[in-house]
Amino acid sequence: MSKKDIDYIWTGKKRSIFGLPLSFTRYFITETKFITRKGLLSLVEDELDLYKVTDKKLVLKFGKRIFGCGTIVLYVLDTDTPIKEVKNIKAPREVLALLDKHINVQRDRYRTRGRDMIGYDHDCDHDHYLDGEQEDFNY
Repeated sequence: MSKKDIDYIWTGKKRSIFGLPLSFTRYFITETKFITRKGLLSLVEDELDLYKVTDKKLVLKFGKRIFGCGTIVLYVLDTDTPIKEVKNIKAPREVLALLDKHINVQRDRYRTRGRDMIGYDHDCDHDHYLDGEQEDFNY
């Protein structure tokens, strides 16, 4: 599959000092995935499904904000990348709005919401409930 076969909704580069795109890290958004590609000769790609994003955060540091850059932090139910940082991109508020729109579309498609993605709390101590019930049913 070539690059032309994939319909990217948004593409961007990690920006360096003064907001210049002097980096070998690129970000892509498709309708269903967020893709990070790093490298020049050897490439490493990391994909995450948009419906698995549980929370988002926008970080606008003063030095980067002067040049119109910011960082988006995505919290994801993904085994290899639970926290994805989309570092130093141009127009971060617009990208976050675009991500939010497509995250909600994918959640509707898979019929999932944040409450559906919360896992079982293994640290919770349920034994004290059982002990109390056993005392009540003691014959």
